[in-house]
Amino acid sequence: MISPKFDHETRARIRAIFGGSVGNLVEWYDWYTYSAFALYFSSAFFPPASPTAQLLNSAAVFAVGFFMRPVGGWLLGRYADRHGRKAALTASVLLMCGGSLLIAVTPTYATIGLGAPALLLLARLLQGISVGGEYGASATYLSERAGRANRGFFSSFQYVTLIMGQLLALTVLLVLQATLTESQLYAWGWRIPFVFGALAAVVAIWLRRSLDETASFTKAQPHESGMRAMLRHPRAVAATFGLTAGGALSFYVFTTYAQKFLVNTTGFSKATASQVNAATLVVFMLVQPLFGALSDRIGRRPLLITFGVLATLGIVPMLTALETARSPLHAFVLLTAALLVVACYTSINAVVKAELFPTEVRALGVALPYALAVSIFGGTAEYVALALKGAGHERWFYWYATAIVACSLTVYAMMPDTKKHSRILED
Repeated sequence: MISPKFDHETRARIRAIFGGSVGNLVEWYDWYTYSAFALYFSSAFFPPASPTAQLLNSAAVFAVGFFMRPVGGWLLGRYADRHGRKAALTASVLLMCGGSLLIAVTPTYATIGLGAPALLLLARLLQGISVGGEYGASATYLSERAGRANRGFFSSFQYVTLIMGQLLALTVLLVLQATLTESQLYAWGWRIPFVFGALAAVVAIWLRRSLDETASFTKAQPHESGMRAMLRHPRAVAATFGLTAGGALSFYVFTTYAQKFLVNTTGFSKATASQVNAATLVVFMLVQPLFGALSDRIGRRPLLITFGVLATLGIVPMLTALETARSPLHAFVLLTAALLVVACYTSINAVVKAELFPTEVRALGVALPYALAVSIFGGTAEYVALALKGAGHERWFYWYATAIVACSLTVYAMMPDTKKHSRILED
């Protein structure tokens, strides 16, 4: 029988996980709304050109937003290690709110010329700083609040809400596609999800202000934080960068880029591609806690190695088969299979990184190497893929992705199992 004390602690832990996760959902909804609606707003912000050229422009801005993520990881990671996880989580949502609102109200290129892409870029930079800080702060907060026995399970909800944010962005897209004409979506309908995201961020700010700080942070003794303190753990920093590279690239290939791939390469309509993408994300979201719980039983490293081996062997044949998918169901099966492999990484990547670092540099140690790897490999995925497609060598991208995953696999094979060697203090 569960003791009253244990029951109270469990309920408090679940409330904290829920509060942190809801804010994470809003953050990632705002981030992914850009990608989901790029097919419609790219013509509003850039000079007249071919659809592929305009998508390249919007993908470039998408990538530039990623390059601000290390800045956000550094700024908000240091802030979280010095002033608490709760304070950093609130600040990240505030920045995201400002970025979404700016995109929603920016006039088109036809109205203000080059001012339109400039303001779009500024908004994306704010969002990049926000997301760069959000990952480290939320990964640290959820991992520290989870407790030893179920740390993989509870921390997996970071990616549950991350995917849910992406899924919510796609759901809004599907609803607008069903209720507005295509001309209305191109003219003004794409602004609606950004307004919604800014308003939702205000709610998230209120929720995060009511969170309790983690015991790991409050019990920690006065300490040195910042870059120099983080660099005293070079193996953890290198491992975080290396294990992220292949996982982040695979994630973006089979989620955000997959939608455009189904339109530009496979030949589906935009609406059909969105529906297939949404259906695969539902499955992907639901399996995160299952894989997280599995890691609590067998360890983190076996799942990482499973991802590395299967992705290295499977990316080229999977994308080649997706080129000629005969039906939406065929495409759904292929993408779902790919994402089940990716889930071996996404479900536990937050807890693995948090378990590598001591309390005084955990948020910065998780955020900065992760943000660098995601910016270099994840943020450029769409742009590299579209550029190679435009040059007539689309399949070169498949081999590029395979090579990056293979490099990450060597990291998984060499690193210790963080479940057995966790550096997270117990509550």
